[in-house]
Amino acid sequence: MSDRRVVVVWLVLWGCFCRTASGDEAGAIRQSAEAFAEAFNRGDAKAVAAFWTENGELVDEAGKTHQGRAAIEAEYAEFFKAHPGAKIRISPGSIRMIDDSTALESGTASLESPLTGAASYTAVHTKQNGQWLMATVRESSAAAESLPDLDWLVGTWTGEEHGAKSEITYSWLPDKKYLKREFTVTAPDGKATSGLQIIGVNPRTGQIVSWGFISDGGHTIGAWRPSPGGWTIEAAGMLPDGVATYAVNTLTKLDDNGYSWRSERRSVGGQSRPDTDEVILKRAETKQK
Repeated sequence: MSDRRVVVVWLVLWGCFCRTASGDEAGAIRQSAEAFAEAFNRGDAKAVAAFWTENGELVDEAGKTHQGRAAIEAEYAEFFKAHPGAKIRISPGSIRMIDDSTALESGTASLESPLTGAASYTAVHTKQNGQWLMATVRESSAAAESLPDLDWLVGTWTGEEHGAKSEITYSWLPDKKYLKREFTVTAPDGKATSGLQIIGVNPRTGQIVSWGFISDGGHTIGAWRPSPGGWTIEAAGMLPDGVATYAVNTLTKLDDNGYSWRSERRSVGGQSRPDTDEVILKRAETKQK
């Protein structure tokens, strides 16, 4: 396994780092969110779906995937038929740039009339012909997520993928507001890549997020969502040479001493990469306090 493959694997497995969007970029995406709400509040399914790319994806709060603009239009048409007069309010949170034409946004969508309720969302926007469109949107319950839910990860874990050996240690920072993850990946030829990740809760959205720093200069961030038995982490970012990465990762707790990791829908520099094999990590020592 090459050094670059080791770095690529760990960047797409553990998230991305993006710069904060400029005023113009963030303003354009926020205006798009407002226009989306206006189309929704008119009950116009075709106009709503037009905010996605042609092959865009919507993963709803129930975990169901709607692939492509036509399928998304059909889903909204069915919703508007069942709930005439439904109104929504979109509250964008953070907006970060992955590259000049890709942005990662998180926020909250609230149904206000006649239905009530709220969901958090993470959206990947792409700029096409000067217009920001949504490539992927994932929804989840807006209830605040609890960082102590990750307490079981504290300790040291080991695993292996295609001959590359991993050692990962999780520990709390003082006051337990952030969880620190340190890792080293050693390739079959003995060359090692190490890094540091900080996991915390976004106080505005209540969503768990992570920021990472790789020894070769790569940077990472990820948006975490609860999933059956574990977490789904939407990741998008860059390699040290500026090449963008994206992946949807799944962490599943097997028991107190083991968890699995799988990375899917991966891309590097806009080019699709195969899904990874499932990696099993085992606890190497008694849980730290």
